[in-house]
Amino acid sequence: MAVALDRTASTPTTRALRGLALAALATVVWSGSFVTSRALHDSVPPVQQAFWRWVVALVAVAPFGARPAWRQRELIRRHLGFVLLASLLGVTVYNTLVNQAGLTVPAANMGMIMAASPVLMAAFERVGGGRLGARRVTGLATACGGVVLLMGGGAGLAAGDLWMVAAACCFGSYSALLRRRPAGLDGTAFLFTTFLLGTALLLPAQAVSVAAQGAFTPAPGTVLPILYVGVASSVVAFFAWNKAIGLIGAARAGTVYHLQPVCVALLSWAVLGEQVGPPQALSMALILGGVVLGAAV
Repeated sequence: MAVALDRTASTPTTRALRGLALAALATVVWSGSFVTSRALHDSVPPVQQAFWRWVVALVAVAPFGARPAWRQRELIRRHLGFVLLASLLGVTVYNTLVNQAGLTVPAANMGMIMAASPVLMAAFERVGGGRLGARRVTGLATACGGVVLLMGGGAGLAAGDLWMVAAACCFGSYSALLRRRPAGLDGTAFLFTTFLLGTALLLPAQAVSVAAQGAFTPAPGTVLPILYVGVASSVVAFFAWNKAIGLIGAARAGTVYHLQPVCVALLSWAVLGEQVGPPQALSMALILGGVVLGAAV
């Protein structure tokens, strides 16, 4: 009985469904981080948002990841170049760029631009020899069409949007890099190590920001959002996303990631009062249709 259940739990269909669910969970949770970044734009400098986010994340994941990371220290040392690159792209640079964009870019636009990163994920997977399949390519193109229409219905790219373009490139590269994670490296050990190294890499920028801009004032309106992005958007979402990549690959997970502009637009409307009009509604329908088509098991 137990053997039969184990076999059932590990079927390709079950693995795919688990991967899609984890990718969707990460996408929804991350959507809140764009709204949070925008909400903090006039109270917490971008670098300080990123630094304290990862300090909170490091504290939250330490009880689960510190001991496995210590046990696997030799494996981590042998692949230190990979771990450092993952830390730089996924922790140090990506979120700092998002926070910088949040100074001037509406949260909904941030989500739209980030939806370009799955194209890069798919391109990397194709270059690596992976097959995308006609259905997934069609779904990706449909979702991308929704994103283009959504951007065309607004003001287009502004100077601040370039920060988000750079962030999308960082995240797409990080996601593609996950496929090369060393075999045997525990997921929580990997998270703890990248959070630790990424936070350390942020230290010089944090010191400069505090000296030049002053430290932000702790208050419920600043501390609670940082706790959210530190625990939910960092520990929970990154663990779910990394696991999803391992189960279904970056290209298929990236198709689900196209849900993000829809989630961000709805959250920014509900929390920040940003408007959602008919062009946005049509675009969201295209994005949802593309996700359903491209992520089909």
